[in-house]
Amino acid sequence: MGRAVLGFNRLAALVVGLVLIVVGLAAAAWAADLLTKVWAAAPSKLSLTPVTDTFRMTWWPWAAGVAGAVLVLLAAWWLLAHVPRRGVGDLSLSGSGKAGRLTVDPAGAAGTAADVLAETPGVRSASSRVLRDRGQLVVAVKATVEPTADLRSVVEATDDVAADLAQVLGRDDARARIQLAVARRGRQQSRVH
Repeated sequence: MGRAVLGFNRLAALVVGLVLIVVGLAAAAWAADLLTKVWAAAPSKLSLTPVTDTFRMTWWPWAAGVAGAVLVLLAAWWLLAHVPRRGVGDLSLSGSGKAGRLTVDPAGAAGTAADVLAETPGVRSASSRVLRDRGQLVVAVKATVEPTADLRSVVEATDDVAADLAQVLGRDDARARIQLAVARRGRQQSRVH
């Protein structure tokens, strides 16, 4: 969620809250017959004739349709603005200054890390993604390991990949999370005649 959405949420909550408080106080004062002391022109009985007359006007269906369409678009924007986005864009590297900005695409580094891990003997496949988790930049790598793989060499490869990621990203808030899953069955080798 961006700053504009948060600002809009706070402003909308403030306006709705103030309207509800004013309407509630006015209704309570009107029921206790205290509203006429504050507002001399306050009606003693509530008449809905002006509202029903407005509903009968020829322009009313068009105005209600336009207002409904605007509200639907606003609601769609509001819902889409609240969809959580855990992806991460380009990151600034240390050494960035007024003369220029050094950036790195963490998705490229994560993809390369997954490719390097997939080349390890005994690793069937690997994939990665970059996300923000509780204020930390996390490179999540998932790898599927053959049941016959030497786990010690696979773990050493994951340690090397994590160290390389830390060096490439060069950020203190970056973490690598490597999840290994052992395949249920070994891969069948194709027979050549």
